[in-house]
Amino acid sequence: VVADVVAMGSPEVLVLLNFSRDQLDRNHELTFLGRDWRAALEKAAEHGPTVVANACDPLIVWVCQKARHVIWVDTKPRWTADATLCPNCGAVLTHSDQGWDCPGCELQQPAADWWVEDHDAVEASGRHFHLDVQVPGSFNLTNATCALAAAIHMGIQPEDALRGIATVKSPAGRYATCTISGTRCRLLLSKNPAGWTESLPLTTSNPLVLAIDAVAADGKDVSWLWDVDYEQLAGRTVICAGPRALDLAVRLQYAEVEHIVIEDLSQALSSPLLAGKWDAEHPIDVLSTYTPFQKLRRLGGLA
Repeated sequence: VVADVVAMGSPEVLVLLNFSRDQLDRNHELTFLGRDWRAALEKAAEHGPTVVANACDPLIVWVCQKARHVIWVDTKPRWTADATLCPNCGAVLTHSDQGWDCPGCELQQPAADWWVEDHDAVEASGRHFHLDVQVPGSFNLTNATCALAAAIHMGIQPEDALRGIATVKSPAGRYATCTISGTRCRLLLSKNPAGWTESLPLTTSNPLVLAIDAVAADGKDVSWLWDVDYEQLAGRTVICAGPRALDLAVRLQYAEVEHIVIEDLSQALSSPLLAGKWDAEHPIDVLSTYTPFQKLRRLGGLA
């Protein structure tokens, strides 16, 4: 889709955040997708977009070697498991506090034009812009920085862009709170290992509800469950919900995380385990893949 957007949409600016395994039954190999994006940028040549790109993702960097102009953002991601091999030569990449580098060829992490310090987006020129971000997580600060960099490049005044960023509170239901089956919930969406790695540390409730499905919109291959660090949930109780709750339960069994299985979402959120475990300021966190998330939005009156 991205390659088609470049070829037919003639975008002025393109923001490329990261590659991660997602919907593995349809997108088997990330490098093939990267190759298509790279070819589209090369073909666009001087008519191609300026790319606001994640400097920490080796595949994104390789793709952007063919871009007309790149604005690099240091995103400092938690997830690096999809950045093991060099997309250019196949060598094993080295990672350090200074970034990543390929010992087999010239590919390396480029110097950043933008990065995040505390809650500020920082431009390499030295300008600081405070980010009044209403959604949680360090990854949303870097997402906001990418958006700000793109807006400024397009001629939007920083103050106007920052005001717009501050209005984003629950995009398409993400991070929204609602009441389902009498339980106050906060809804979080994650669709791949990278998303789960960033979202799990945001959850604070005990018990915690995790909902899994594997239809077309989620991706039918759930082997990615074994790449997520569910061990961090030790000491908490997880309610496994959704049609593939048993797959999640097996993973949690190996992670030695206490859990029960209640496949039906409404029943899961009316479980006696949740009684007295939430209030208006501390809702139950419900983290799910795409299809259960859409059902949760409907159940909570958000869709």
